Amino acid sequence: MSLIVDAHEDIAYNMLTYGRNYLKSVSETRRSEAGTDVVQRANGDSLLGLPEYRAGRVALVFSTLFAAPKRCAAEWEGQIYADKEQAHRLYRGQLDLYHRLAGEHPEAFRLVKTRAEMDSHLAAWQNGGSAGQPIGLVFLMEGAEGVRRPAELAEWWELGLRIIGPAWVGTRFCGGMGEPGPLTAEGFELLDAMGDMGFALDISHMDEKAALQSLERFPGKIIASHANANALLRRSDNRHLPDEVIRGLIERGGVMGVMPLNTFLRTGWKHGEDKNLVTLEDLAAHVDYVCQMAGNADHVGVGTDFDGGFGMQSTPAEIDSIADLPKLGDVLTRKGYTQAQVEAVMGGNWIRMLEQILP
Repeated sequence: MSLIVDAHEDIAYNMLTYGRNYLKSVSETRRSEAGTDVVQRANGDSLLGLPEYRAGRVALVFSTLFAAPKRCAAEWEGQIYADKEQAHRLYRGQLDLYHRLAGEHPEAFRLVKTRAEMDSHLAAWQNGGSAGQPIGLVFLMEGAEGVRRPAELAEWWELGLRIIGPAWVGTRFCGGMGEPGPLTAEGFELLDAMGDMGFALDISHMDEKAALQSLERFPGKIIASHANANALLRRSDNRHLPDEVIRGLIERGGVMGVMPLNTFLRTGWKHGEDKNLVTLEDLAAHVDYVCQMAGNADHVGVGTDFDGGFGMQSTPAEIDSIADLPKLGDVLTRKGYTQAQVEAVMGGNWIRMLEQILP
C-alpha cells in the first residue's frame, strides 16, 4: 500500500474549537462526544484519530493555521477575529499548539519543515511500516490575515510555515469564497514577498480573477490544497476551480487536492441526506477530470479538509474515517489507472511538490 499525503486538515482549529484529541481513536472521540453539542456544531462525527492515520498509511498532512473572520462565524467558535492583530494572535497560538503537540508527543506527530526532515520521516514509514510511526505535519496558512505586514514573513518562515493561501472568504489581499474580487495592492505586495522568501502559494478559496492573476504573477510553486473541478458540479459560486484555473495550475506544474465532501461531489446533495447517495466513484471522477485535462496523473492529489466543518455523515459511502482513504486508490485501479499513477495521486505528487517547496 502506497503512502498517502493529505494536503488539508484544520487540526489545530478543531482541537481548540471542539476540544478534540487526535491522539485518540475515532471511536473514542465519537463516544466522548455522544450526547454533546460538538457533533451538531461540527456538522458530524470526527474522521481523524492517530490509529486511523496509521491504518490508512497517511504519513503526511498539511496542517493548517485557520481562523474565521467574525462576520462569518458564530461566537461560540472562539477561533474568530475582527482584525489582523487578532488574526495574528490566533494563528500564532495554533502554530504554538502544533509545536507543543510534536514536542510532547513525538511518537504521534512530527513537524516537517525541511527536505531532510521529510526524507527521514518518509524513510521510516517505508522501512518500518506504519505501526508506531508519527504523522508528519507541514504548516499551511489558510487565509493570510494573520500576516500583518510582508516584513514579518521571515518570522513565519523561521517558525516553519511553508505554504500560504491568501483567501478563505475575501481578505484584504484578494477576493475569496462568496466574496469575489481580484488581487488588491496588498495582495500583489504579499505575493511578491512570498516569492522572495520561498513560500508556496495555495490558490484554494481564491476568487477566479485573483487565482488567474496569481498564476501569471507569482514566481514560486503554486498548489490548490483542497478544491474540486467546478465543471463537474456546475455550481454558480466561486468555491471550486474553473477549467481555466486548472489548466493554469497544470501549466505551472502545480497539484490540486480533491475533496471527499458530498456537497462538493454531487450537485444538490445537502447535509443530513443519505451519505450513501455519493460514493468514491464521484471523487474519482474529479481525479480523472484533472488527469484527462493534463494528459497524465501528475497534477492531482487528495486534500480532504476532514473535520473542517463537516464530519463522517457528509463523506462518500465508503468513508467512515481517514483510515478509508486507500479505498480511493482501489477505485482508481478499477478504472484502469496503473500502480504508479495511483501512488502519484494518493501521495507521490504532493511529495514531489514538497521536494520543491521545502528548504
